[in-house]
Amino acid sequence: MILSTASPTLAPGGALLLAAAAAALYLGAALPLARLQRFSAAALLGGFVLHLLLLVLDIGGFGQSEAGARLGFGPVLSMAVWLVIAVHTVESRLVPLPAVRQWLGFAGALAVLLAAAFPGDTRPVTSVWAPLHFALGVGSYGLFGAAVLHAVLLDAAERRLRAGGPGGGRALGMPLLQIERLTFRFVEAGFTVLTATLVFGAYTAAVGEHGWRWDHKTVFSLLAWAVFAALLLGRRLRGWRGRRATRWLYAGAGLLLLGYAGSRFVLEVLLGRAA
Repeated sequence: MILSTASPTLAPGGALLLAAAAAALYLGAALPLARLQRFSAAALLGGFVLHLLLLVLDIGGFGQSEAGARLGFGPVLSMAVWLVIAVHTVESRLVPLPAVRQWLGFAGALAVLLAAAFPGDTRPVTSVWAPLHFALGVGSYGLFGAAVLHAVLLDAAERRLRAGGPGGGRALGMPLLQIERLTFRFVEAGFTVLTATLVFGAYTAAVGEHGWRWDHKTVFSLLAWAVFAALLLGRRLRGWRGRRATRWLYAGAGLLLLGYAGSRFVLEVLLGRAA
């Protein structure tokens, strides 16, 4: 989400009100009350829709004085969280996920508020490939975010299984092997999209004015790509499973987060600098 400050279709106060409403609905979805399950499901869906509206308003450039895309750690995290919630919305049609709904409610509210507080800055489009590079990058964040969410649930189910607790051997209402396969389907899809992101990024840099730069984003993104590649190779060649595989996934996701969102957080918040 990126809040426009002078949108012709939505006044500044209206944009802030819309953001506040989305955050409130997400927080309503996070309420840990069993008797409010229907309300929390509806609240998450409502927050999801308002979140999408805020994203569309900004991606469409409404209210921006300059042409280009609004970039920053807040907007990117907001889009990535929205994509993870989109995955959950599809999955919840098949399996009820009340515990996951609470986590995503908190994550959605935090993402909306962060994007409102730190909306980033407008970056001009320097190449016809730049929008595709950006879309692929955000898509890889969303896919790996979904993979991490499933990996956390997988680890929790494995711990219950070892402890002999109720529900052991199942996660998301599915057998462990099935949720594990689903987790690594997201990893494989995210790796494919991340590879395409790096390729298009390299091409955009090659034909652009500034050329290739070894900045924090580039270094951390390449390190994340290497970790995910090692994870997929280890799983295929050595049969990595369980906590060993998920630890590699968490490490790669952490590096990827540092690649753009982390470096932009340092620039925008800690150093107070624009792009």
